[in-house]
Amino acid sequence: MIAQPTPPPKRWITKPFPDSAEQRVAIKSLTQSLGISPFLAALLVQRGVHTYDEARTFFRPEIDHLHHPFAMKDMDRAIARLQMAMLPEREEKILIYGDYDVDGTTSVALVYGFLKNYHAKIDYYIPDRYKEGYGISRQGIQWAADNGFSLIIALDCGIKSIERIAEAKALGVDFIICDHHRPGTELPDAAAVLDPKRDDCQYPYKELSGCGVGFKLLQAFCLYKEIPLDQLYPYLDLVVVSIASDIVPITGENRVLAHYGLKYLNSAPRTGLKALIKVAGFKNSLDITNVVFGLGPRINAAGRIQHAKAAVQLLLAELEEEADEFAMAINKHNNDRKTFDSSITEQALAMIRESEAMVRAKSTVLYDATWHKGVIGIVASRCIEHFHRPTIILTQSHDKAAGSARSVPGFDVYEAIEECADLLEQFGGHTFAAGMTMPVDNIDAFRRKFEEVVSRKIKEEHLTPLVEVDLPMDFSEINDKLARILKQMGPFGPHNMPPTFMTDDVYLVSDPIVMKEKHLKINVRQSRTGHTLTAVGFGLAHMADQLQMGKPFSICYQVEQNFFNGNVSLQLMLKDIRCS
Repeated sequence: MIAQPTPPPKRWITKPFPDSAEQRVAIKSLTQSLGISPFLAALLVQRGVHTYDEARTFFRPEIDHLHHPFAMKDMDRAIARLQMAMLPEREEKILIYGDYDVDGTTSVALVYGFLKNYHAKIDYYIPDRYKEGYGISRQGIQWAADNGFSLIIALDCGIKSIERIAEAKALGVDFIICDHHRPGTELPDAAAVLDPKRDDCQYPYKELSGCGVGFKLLQAFCLYKEIPLDQLYPYLDLVVVSIASDIVPITGENRVLAHYGLKYLNSAPRTGLKALIKVAGFKNSLDITNVVFGLGPRINAAGRIQHAKAAVQLLLAELEEEADEFAMAINKHNNDRKTFDSSITEQALAMIRESEAMVRAKSTVLYDATWHKGVIGIVASRCIEHFHRPTIILTQSHDKAAGSARSVPGFDVYEAIEECADLLEQFGGHTFAAGMTMPVDNIDAFRRKFEEVVSRKIKEEHLTPLVEVDLPMDFSEINDKLARILKQMGPFGPHNMPPTFMTDDVYLVSDPIVMKEKHLKINVRQSRTGHTLTAVGFGLAHMADQLQMGKPFSICYQVEQNFFNGNVSLQLMLKDIRCS
């Protein structure tokens, strides 16, 4: 076991207080119209909520806030091609094709699960992570052609599959692409290309998940066919799982989809998700964090350890007994994944620490031919927890080096990889996560060039973990009403994170308690107000020795309600501690 070093100090960045003349007027207006404290009103203004109507939209998202699906470029072409395939005189075979991660498998379950009610000749296909790799595969296209499919709806992939889609067209197979990744300079020659990130797409919201784009296709299908949208909305439990697990911003349309998705997930989840919730051990209502850390990894584990088709089978299961069996199998895959993840992470961290050059570098690029391809993205994230910098973990796959990249806040890893494109055979992804394939012989050259690009582009501040503080706060502001309103500001996620506060000049009122050798529990009093609260800090046990009775320190934290033995109390969830 590798000894865990003390984590590096974090940067605390406090957002500007909303203090312009216009903002002060908005704070006063919200304080009166909502019956809240000026402090809470300032917090809302800081998040772009200035009026009563904006507050109502923020706190009470409505399903009719969703944008019209035909505002998306090519939606009319997509529906025309889908409708043509469904004509009684044609009865084309339609294949729903999706990536093997959570976003891809939920997308397939959504689109296949809904369209099979309206078209009999329909099936789905998930590529094998290890035999076919990411995106549209030649094997998948050939399988479709051999089995008489003339239309493929590609979900969460396809936007850069220029050659593959040309090959499919030559075989008489059309594509409707539903993707949310960045397009290249050329678009595939498909019947329709739905991607809000297209330069020529005027769709008002750009950050949908792949499953979200699939949902817009079905929304348009319902409007065209005059199918009541109430028949589509129960599928939002799948959409919220994709939004949470793919780490897309929870703003705008995603916030509406996530809000209603959580309602369905907590009140009437589909049989497969209900079984997954049970094996994950959740008893109370789920939020985005529960989905990210409880449901997402289990769905992902199917494709990481064996084949992601098992995840789709779970999500489509209708019988409880069948769903329970799938959920138990996927849970076992997840336990196996944790074993791989832990072992490879230890090896990766050891490789960095044994090389002075790697410790000093601005990036991490590691390769081992024996590492399990299914967990290298997770290992990259784990490495960033210890060495806060852009990280790429590579392993061998089909005589090539296949890799997963993860980044740190403020740095676009996709753009950095793009500058190394001459050494790659294939790459794609987002600002903070990407995948790539290259010849094994190119690894050393890629490592050098990637380090050069990152060193040139990254700012020193990006290499230090960041805690973003919304507002300084006195303990006197913390009460049950504040906690209830903060909770209603969810669902939380990227670009709408739980509010984080900072309080200076606090003191211990009893000795700190270290829990499980990792976590910290302290009782603290703010000297200015005299209020005392309990605070818990996960992974902050190393701070216990620095805290001394009678010595002031500062904390940043989130406010939570703690439910225990039927009692509800307020507690602070520490993000960091700074001693004077």
